Order: sequence, then C-alpha cells, then structure tokens
Amino acid sequence: MIGSSSGSPACSHGSRLRRPVLARFPLLCLLSCLFTGLLAAPAASGMEVRRPGDQRSVLAPLADRSLLLAGVLAGQRLVAVGERGHVLLSDDGGRTFQQVEVPTRTTLTAVSFPDARRGWAAGHDQVILRTSDGGEQWEQVYADPGDERPVLDLWFRDGLHGYAVGAYGLFLETGDGGATWTSRRISEDDFHLNRLAPAGGDRLYLAAEAGMVYRSEDAGHTWVALDSPYEGSYFGILWLSGDTLLLYGLRGHLFRSEDGGESWQTLASGTEASLTDGVALADGRVVLVGMGGALLVSDDGGRSFSPHDREDRTGIAAVVQVPDGGLVTLGEAGARRVSDVP
Repeated sequence: MIGSSSGSPACSHGSRLRRPVLARFPLLCLLSCLFTGLLAAPAASGMEVRRPGDQRSVLAPLADRSLLLAGVLAGQRLVAVGERGHVLLSDDGGRTFQQVEVPTRTTLTAVSFPDARRGWAAGHDQVILRTSDGGEQWEQVYADPGDERPVLDLWFRDGLHGYAVGAYGLFLETGDGGATWTSRRISEDDFHLNRLAPAGGDRLYLAAEAGMVYRSEDAGHTWVALDSPYEGSYFGILWLSGDTLLLYGLRGHLFRSEDGGESWQTLASGTEASLTDGVALADGRVVLVGMGGALLVSDDGGRSFSPHDREDRTGIAAVVQVPDGGLVTLGEAGARRVSDVP
C-alpha cells in the first residue's frame, strides 16, 4: 500500500493483462509501473468524444482528508484534485478548503491553471474538465473511457494551448482551450508518460517510464529523447533555473543536470521511497516529496538534500508553495499545510 517507504514493487513493463480500468486507483496510480497488469492495452479506435454517464461528484464533509493527487495555484487560490472527482479550493493558504461539485466521479490526477481564471483538470477515463471562473464551476470537455489509458499529467501554456499525457504513450493536444483534442505519438514506444515540466521559454521536459526523458525546444511541437542515467521510471522533473534540472522517480533515484539534460549527476536522496513531486521555494530552497511520507529539503540549490520525513509515513503525491510562503502537501492523508519548512 501507499504507506510503504520502500517505493514501488518491481514490475515488468512488457506485461499487459486485459482487465478493465479500476474505478479507483490508490496513490500508486502515479507510479507508472503499477499500471502494468491493471490497464488493458490501448484501443485502436478513433478519438471520438464518449462521455461517461451523467454522474456528478458527491460533496463530502471530509473531502480535504481524502486521497488528493495534484494541486496548483490559480492566482492566490489553491486548487487540489483527487479521487471520486474531488475538486477543492482554498483561499487561505491551505488552512481550509471548500469542495465544489464537478460533472464526474472519476479519479482526477492532474490540474493546470495558466492564469487565475482559466483551468483544466484531468484523470481516469481520459476525462478532461474546464473552468473559466477560478474553479467555482466546471464543465466536461472530453472523455474516452473506452481507450483505457488514464491521463497522468496536464499542462497549459496559455488559455488555448495545452497537452495531456498518460499511460501507454497517451499524448493529447488542444489549440482551442480544450474544446477539441488531437491524439499524437511522440515516439515509437508506448511508455507511460508521467510528468510534463516547463523550463522557461519554449522548452519543455517529459518524464516517463523505463528511464525515458524527452525534451522539446518548441513548446511541445517536436520532442527528442535524452540520454538517461537510469532505466527505471521517472515521476517528475523540476526546473530550477537556466539549464539546471532535477530528475527523480522510482525508489528514491535522483539526478541533477546543469546542461539542460545533456548529462546527469547522481545525487544521494537518502531514501528508497519513490519521489513524486518537487518545488523550488521563493527563498531558494528546494523540496521534494514522495511515498512513505518522504520530504527532502535542499539548502544549496538542489545540490544535496536532507530528509525530514513525515512521522505517520503517509504517501505524498504533490506539494505546492502557497502565496504566504507556506507549503501544502497533497496525498494519502488529504491536504496538509506545512507551516514550518525545516
């Protein structure tokens, strides 16, 4: 389960069993190797929109303590998403949350806001939701449950252009604010595409399974595979500044590049827990989080890290710095504000 500090169990990337997508995945849905054997092979049908039944999320008194998988700032507001279609808003730095109703009960794994008003959320069944009022109201603009490849990450560079990536090479793009989506392939492989990472200007990175890392210099139109220092799954890339990056993933593997990903230096993470997200703080420190309550802090610009793991060992899927400088973690224990970063 997600409380384990040893990361994800070993798996074979080549195995696929024909089973329907589970109605609810645990936090480990972010760890792409666990999709092996849980997801059916991608369908060969077209990309027509097929919306699931007219189910709306259920407002739950303890929604902020449920499984939450992603979060982002929409201006000064924190927007978090997770299981059962939960979408939560906080206007006080993560101290309190308000749940809003959305037109799905499927698990949401990603959320992106290019500005304070316009945002998108996505997840299982390839459900993609859109809001134009800072998250107060949402509409469903896309879904393809028959394809059985969930969206794992979502990123919009502005109010029109965005990408959604996911299992088995899923790559969707839109140029009209999500009204229509087009399927693409960025390589001949069908590796799970786990995380999109903007790195200033038109540069983007994409972390994937099987040690795959991709870079785009033209805002995602074309991609090249980079040489990788590791053959396991990567779950995130964090851009620090210039050409400096951190790359992290399965079993605590952590790498640093100072030349835009052309070469990598192995860093000691001090943990075997899989690392799932990271943030560069306004004061220059860097924080990485992950399974088993892993919380790593760097005081030297991401050159070295010290562990400050959560005592209850509950898994952390995402971390967001809120406007007052505090941190909010999202994961197995819901939303938690970290008032005093070590």
